[in-house]
Amino acid sequence: MTGLPGQALAASPAPGPGEVIPGTGTATPALVDGIREGVTAAGSAADAARGHLAGKRDRYRIADPGRDLKPLRTTSAGSSETVRLQQKHRGIDVLGGQYVVRMEKKDGKRVVTGTSGKYFTALKADTKADVSEETAVERAVDATLAQLGRDDGFGGGDEGAPSLTGTARGLVIVPKGAGVLAHHVTVRGTDRAGGQPVLREVYVDAKAGYPVLQYSGIRTFGAPAAASGGAAQAPRAKAAADAPGVRGSGVTYDGTTVELQLTQDDGSKEYLMRDQSRMRGSSKNVLSTWDARGKDVSETSGRWPEGIKEFGSKGPQFSQEFTEAGAVDAHWAAGKVYDYYKQAHGRDSLDGRGMTINSLVGVTYFGMPYVNAFWDGTKMVYGSGDKEYRTLSAGLDVVGHEMTHGVVENTANLVYAGQSGAMNEAVADYFGNAIKTDAYGTSMDSPDSGLLGERLCRTKTPRECAIRDLNDGRTTSKSFLGVSFATDNGGVHLNSTIFSGALWDIRKDVDRALADRIVYKALTEYMTPLDGFTEGRNAVIAAAKALKVPAKDRNAVTRAFNAHGIVPNWEQAMGVDSDQLLGRLNTSNTTVGAGGGWWAASKSDDSGGEAYSVWAGKVAGGGAQKLISPNDGRYHVNPATDGKTVVWEAYGPGNVELLSRPLAGGPVKKLWSNRRGMRGLKVEGKVVVWAESPRASVGLQVMYLRPGDAEPTPVGHRSTRDATSLQSISGGRIAYAQRTYHARPTRGYTYSVEVLDTATGKTTVVQAPGRHSVGQTGVTGKHVFWLVDEVDDQGQRGVRRANLDGTGTVDVSKEQGADALHAVTLTASDEAVTVTAATPDTQYRNETLSKLWQLSADGTRSGRVSCNRGEQAAAAAAGGRQVVWIDGTTGYTDLVTRGRPAGNCG
Repeated sequence: MTGLPGQALAASPAPGPGEVIPGTGTATPALVDGIREGVTAAGSAADAARGHLAGKRDRYRIADPGRDLKPLRTTSAGSSETVRLQQKHRGIDVLGGQYVVRMEKKDGKRVVTGTSGKYFTALKADTKADVSEETAVERAVDATLAQLGRDDGFGGGDEGAPSLTGTARGLVIVPKGAGVLAHHVTVRGTDRAGGQPVLREVYVDAKAGYPVLQYSGIRTFGAPAAASGGAAQAPRAKAAADAPGVRGSGVTYDGTTVELQLTQDDGSKEYLMRDQSRMRGSSKNVLSTWDARGKDVSETSGRWPEGIKEFGSKGPQFSQEFTEAGAVDAHWAAGKVYDYYKQAHGRDSLDGRGMTINSLVGVTYFGMPYVNAFWDGTKMVYGSGDKEYRTLSAGLDVVGHEMTHGVVENTANLVYAGQSGAMNEAVADYFGNAIKTDAYGTSMDSPDSGLLGERLCRTKTPRECAIRDLNDGRTTSKSFLGVSFATDNGGVHLNSTIFSGALWDIRKDVDRALADRIVYKALTEYMTPLDGFTEGRNAVIAAAKALKVPAKDRNAVTRAFNAHGIVPNWEQAMGVDSDQLLGRLNTSNTTVGAGGGWWAASKSDDSGGEAYSVWAGKVAGGGAQKLISPNDGRYHVNPATDGKTVVWEAYGPGNVELLSRPLAGGPVKKLWSNRRGMRGLKVEGKVVVWAESPRASVGLQVMYLRPGDAEPTPVGHRSTRDATSLQSISGGRIAYAQRTYHARPTRGYTYSVEVLDTATGKTTVVQAPGRHSVGQTGVTGKHVFWLVDEVDDQGQRGVRRANLDGTGTVDVSKEQGADALHAVTLTASDEAVTVTAATPDTQYRNETLSKLWQLSADGTRSGRVSCNRGEQAAAAAAGGRQVVWIDGTTGYTDLVTRGRPAGNCG
C-alpha cells in the first residue's frame, strides 16, 4: 500500500565480477559495484555509459540502451562522472525508470566503476491511448475531488465548490507488471470545502480511464499541505553590475546579530534582501527573500503571487519588524545552506548549476496563521506561524530541509509517495539537521541532536516544540505504518524517521563530515526515483565503499540500518491481529462491500499491473473465492453485496457502467451508465442505490433503481446548489443526507437526514434541517444512525440514532468530551455501529490514522475493532458485530476481518 508500483519477480542477472544485487521484478540488477571495466565507446559520457550497458547485455538485460535510455544529466566531480538515464518504452517515458552509470575518466579514457537503478524489463504495454486527454483530465479532477472528500461528501454546486483544473502532461508508462499506459495529469486549484490549496499528480489508465495512481506534488516540513496554482516565474533580479552588493545586518529570532548580503536598489535606494555575493564565475546564483505577508498559501504554492517584493529597508541594518516577519532568519539561513552545499560538496545551488534561490516568507491560510513550510519545485514558502510557532523560517533546520528537497529533486528525484517519498523526507531531515547542528556546535551525543523544528516555539520547550526527532528509535518491525496515498502521500512523514534515524546513527558513529559525504554521494550517484528503504540502504553502503571508508566505519553504516530494521525482506515481518480474507489487493481508490455473510472486493494481480477485478467470498472464511466480474481490461471497482447479488462500477474509456451479477452465478447485467461514475454504491434485494453528479460544479444526487425501471429514481430534492448524498439502505428504506440552499433571510445551507420508503414513496425527516452539517448515514431494520457536527470544535463528530419514524433520537456517542470521536464515516448493523475515526494533528503518527471504533446500538459499549498499526479503511458491516475492512498494516492493502472487536488497544 505504501510502495509505488512494482513488478513480479523475474530472472536474476547473469553473474559477473564485483557485487551484483538483483533487481526486484526486473532482470536488470539494482546495483553493480566493485568493478573497473573499460569503455571503448567514444563521444559523450552518456554515449559511453550506454555503450557499456550494450556491451554487457548478459548482465544488464537491456536490449537496446541507445534506443530505450535517454540521457537526463551528467555530473562530474574531479575524475568521476555520473550519468543518469531515463528509461523509454516504445518512445514513452517510464515513471521512475532511471538507471545510473558511474565512471572515472583519466587521460581521455573511461572506466565504469558501478551502476544502479531501476530498468523494468517486463514491459510490454501497448502505447496507443484509447482514452482521450479530455476524459483523462475530467476523471483526474473527479478522482482528486473524491479523495479530498469534497464539500463534506455532497459534491460541488455552490460558490464554495472546489475550483480545480487539470493539465495533461502527456503519456507515461506506470511500471506495474507489463506496464500501464497512463495519461499524466496535474490537478491544481483550491479545495474550497477544506480551504486547502491543491497540487496533485494523477495517472489515469489510458486504456480504461481509471485513476491508478494519485499523490500530492508538494514537499512540506510538517504535516502535509497541498499546493495549487498555475506556473509563473519570479521577477528577474537586476544584474550585479547594476545593483551593487552591500553587507548589512539583522537580528534572528534567537537574538543573534547576523550579517546579511544585500543589494541597494538603484531607484528607491532601499537595501533589498537580494544576495548576489555568490555570483562567481559562471554561476548566476541569486538568493532573494520575498515579503509574502498577506498572501494566501494558495497564491504561493506552484505559482508566483502577484505584487510581492523583496524585503527592503531604508538602511542596511534591518529592524525588529523584519525579525518578527521571519525575513532575517530566512535570508541568513538560505545563505548558510547554500554555503554548506558549496563548501562541503562542491554543489552550486540546488540544481548544481547556480539556480536562483527564492524564499517567500509569511504566507497565511485564508487570513489565519499557517504553520508549515514547503518546497514547490521552484522555491521555498514559509508560513506565518501563530501565537506559539514563529514564522517557519525561524528554524535553520527547516530552511535546510526545504532547500534539500530542491537538491533531491535535481539528483535522485525520489518520488514523493510511499517509501521513496519517506526517503525524500528523510534525506531532507538529515541534511537540514546536519547543517543546524554544525552551525550551532551541537554535540552529536546530545539527546536533543536529532530534534527538528525545536527552535520554532515561543514558549514550549525544545522537545515539546519539535516536529520530529531523528533519535526516536523507530524501526520497520515496530513502527512502520502502512497507509494509502490519500494519507500523508503514503506515509512520507509517518515513516521517514525510520530511514533518517539510521542515517543519523551513522553521523553519530562516524566522523560527521564523512557521514555527510557518504549520504550525499548515495543521493547524487546511486539513488533513483522509485527506490525504497532497502535500495536506500544498499546505496549508502555502496557509497561508503566507493569513498574507501575504513572497515570499522563501514560496519557502523551497516549496523545503523540493521538497528532500524532496514534489512532485505523486512516487509515480511509485519504483524496483525486480524484475519486475512483477500491478500495484496494492489488496488487504489476502491471500497469493499459486505452483507448476508459475504464480502466483495476489487483486486489486481500480484504486480498491480492488471486492471482490477471484483472477487467475492464468505466472511467466515473457507470455501472458494469467486471471480465476479469479467477480466475485460476495464477497472471493476467499488463493489457492494447483500449476500445474494454483487453490484459494482466498471470504468471504461467512454462511460462508467453499473453492473450486477448473482453470487450463485449467471450472466453479468448492465443496469445503468454515466460519464462520471457513482458514489457510495449499495444493494439490497432488487434495489440498487448510489449518488452521482452530472458535472463537477453540481452537487451529488442520490438515485435508486429497481428491476424493470428504465431510469433511476432521484431521491430528495436538488437544485443547482442542493444535494443529496451519504446514503444507506436496509429493509427497502433509503436513508440519506439532504443539503438545501437558502437565499433568504440569511444566505447559506441547512442539512437534514431523511428516510425514504421505496415501497410507499413516503419520506420521513429524522433530523430536522439545521445549519450544522451532518455526515454518513447507516440504516438498519430498527434504527437510523448518522454523524452530527453541531459544535465548532476540533473536528469531533457525534453519532446520533433515531427510530425509523424519527422518534427516540439519542446520541450514542457525544460530540464533545473525553470519548468524542473524530468520526469520518460509519457502517451499521442491528447490533452495532462501526465508526471510522482519524484524529487530526500537526504531526502524523499511528494514533492519528484512520481506526475503526465500534459502538453498541444503544451506546453503552465502545471499543476498537482492531489494534493493527497503520490505516484501517473502507469498513463494511458484515452482520452482528463483525466488519470487513481494507488494512494497510503490512504495507500492502489486505481485505481483513475479526471475529469480535479487540476492545481496549491501550
